[in-house]
Amino acid sequence: MLTLLHIENIAVVEKTDIEFERGLNVLTGETGAGKSIIIDSLEAVLGWRTSREIVRRGAKNALVTAVFSDTDCQQWFTENGVESSDEVVLMRRIGEDGKSSCRVNGVPVSTSQLRELGSYLIDIHGQGDGQKLTDERYHRDYLDSFCADQKELEAYANSYKKLKEVQRELDALSMDESERARRIDTLTYQIDEIERAHIIPGEYQEKLTRRDLLKSAGRLMGAVAEAAAALYGSDSGDGALDLITSALGSIEHAMRFSQELGSIYEKLNDLRYAAEDTANDLVDLRDRLNFSPEELDQLDERLDTLKRVLRKYGGSEEAVLEYLEEIRAELGDVESYQERIDELEARLEKRRKDTIALAGELSAKRRKGSKKLQELIIKELHELSMAGADFAVEIKSLDEPGPTGMDDVRFLIAANKGETMGRISRVASGGELSRVMLAMKTVLADGDSVQSMVFDEIDTGVSGIAAQRVAEKLASISRTKQVICVTHLPQISAMADTHFSITKLEADGRTSTSVEKLNESGRKREIARLTGGDNITETSLMAAQEQMNYAAEFKKRIDSASD
Repeated sequence: MLTLLHIENIAVVEKTDIEFERGLNVLTGETGAGKSIIIDSLEAVLGWRTSREIVRRGAKNALVTAVFSDTDCQQWFTENGVESSDEVVLMRRIGEDGKSSCRVNGVPVSTSQLRELGSYLIDIHGQGDGQKLTDERYHRDYLDSFCADQKELEAYANSYKKLKEVQRELDALSMDESERARRIDTLTYQIDEIERAHIIPGEYQEKLTRRDLLKSAGRLMGAVAEAAAALYGSDSGDGALDLITSALGSIEHAMRFSQELGSIYEKLNDLRYAAEDTANDLVDLRDRLNFSPEELDQLDERLDTLKRVLRKYGGSEEAVLEYLEEIRAELGDVESYQERIDELEARLEKRRKDTIALAGELSAKRRKGSKKLQELIIKELHELSMAGADFAVEIKSLDEPGPTGMDDVRFLIAANKGETMGRISRVASGGELSRVMLAMKTVLADGDSVQSMVFDEIDTGVSGIAAQRVAEKLASISRTKQVICVTHLPQISAMADTHFSITKLEADGRTSTSVEKLNESGRKREIARLTGGDNITETSLMAAQEQMNYAAEFKKRIDSASD
């Protein structure tokens, strides 16, 4: 159960601690005093979506801490690797920029992890939940909460997911014969064009370099020829090699007269070898520059072919070859199209049969559970001062499996005896809707392990005897679960085991909200205020005391009945 809610800088709440207890905890106060802020804070610390607007003006961040005891959530701690303890401490800090950080027992967690844990700890019935009851899309969820096993729901959802995966694969492959023929022609043409090009990685750049060289061959050959002639010599005179060789001969004859000429001889000899190598390189280059005009034409033609194929199919030789492998594989798939279609259709039929079988099991469980749910809801409605009310669960079978089975579920109600059953959204008033919602919560709570329930103004549209019955129902629920209720009704307030008053104060030009736990005297005055407003008289105080006395006797009776 929730034992402590600590709030700092949430809206008009500057700082407060609320120590909840077992039984029925009631929060009352004037409209706008800040009761809803308490619920907003609780939702925030349970990982619900929030925004930076919740942070009190002028504060850097807001903080909410909730402490729970006697919890049943060991599975969450095991799955999330967080060490458990006797108490579960949730903390969420929300910055002025809207970013938040969350911790469980001091360990950082995500908001989704926090919300998952919160589902084990507390069930919050907000002011919008009554409207969900009028939305028939949620009716199946309510029924499943009562009668369907979560593992069965997950098994069906998994089967349906696989069914849709096969269906999507089949739809993607399906094509008519003319489309298939066109695709085969296209793929065949592309494969033939690429294969005829004989793509070799790096060839385009190699051919481009050779073409550029040949285009400038005229100028290059002249320069190379002049350089070769300078080294080898020509008809007009000796070349550098001849002159170096002549110099070597002269030095060789003179070396016997001077040892110093030995080093000069070696240098000249090295120079001759270097000149010979250079001359040979020039001759090789000259030979390579000797080409026929046909070679340049062939290079241009090859480069045009490569350029066209690269531009159409990938931009580089490697990309074109990769694309070639892809379309070869696709052509194989398209050519074996009918075999693949037959295989997928067989798989689809098997998946469909499996899914329908699981849907049938869900349907049987829903139809059986719906009868029990009807009985329990009717019983609860009668106890909530709707003695002539009737309630039914209408289940219609669908032709094909859907995401949640093959059932269309709808709740019907007749609020008064003799009336025709109709859709809740059309025939239930606000007060009747609140009581149907409370009846639903009461029935579902019996099979729920969550020990704390929050009702935010479950009394909307309820007054008189109906209000008394709602109060008694909340008191009955609170004997086995902790109940926290925001209310305007004196009947519910009188049933409280713990009563908190929410008030708005002004100090130093700022508004703030305070939360006070009321003693018996304070409770009596607050119930009198709820009954008659600010004009609290001895008569209204006596009436409040009578309500408190009746509430005490009622709780004593139900406690004795449960022993």
